Amino acid sequence: MLSRPAILLDVDGPLNPYLAKPTRRPAGYTTHRIRPFGFSRPLRVWLDPSHGPWLLSLAAATNADLVWATTWEHEANEFIGPRLGLPELEWIDFGGRGSDHLNGHHGKIPAITEWAGTRPIAWLDDEFQPRDPEWAASRPGTLLVPVDPRKGIGMDHLQQVQAFLADTPARA
Repeated sequence: MLSRPAILLDVDGPLNPYLAKPTRRPAGYTTHRIRPFGFSRPLRVWLDPSHGPWLLSLAAATNADLVWATTWEHEANEFIGPRLGLPELEWIDFGGRGSDHLNGHHGKIPAITEWAGTRPIAWLDDEFQPRDPEWAASRPGTLLVPVDPRKGIGMDHLQQVQAFLADTPARA
């Protein structure tokens, strides 16, 4: 059986441009106050509701699954997805180690490697580390899509994912 490709979504940076100037919310974004489990105070999260339809269209056009690859883990389905109009998505469990960067690699790589197996992936994130491109090059069917955490995802990122997945066959 062939594995469908997956589009891996980080929240903070790609969907929530948290490094934008605090006094200048980016155009199209709305402000949300969200308190994930374990936080004593709510976080300010900026989300653009147009991203949900964009991502759903991209997934349909590329026959790919949208998957949360965020330290929000399962809470992305509760706090982020509904605000973007996304259905409940599969999520990758990082066991609390998703933000640990070791030996020049992103802390999410071990869990993503295990989760994905040979499945093609396009990963949108803002924290790629210096050695992540060599990991991606050693893993056929992998695209790293760096996103500026001051701006969030744009159509150029989605076009890059679509072009890559159009040229990447599903894997056994």
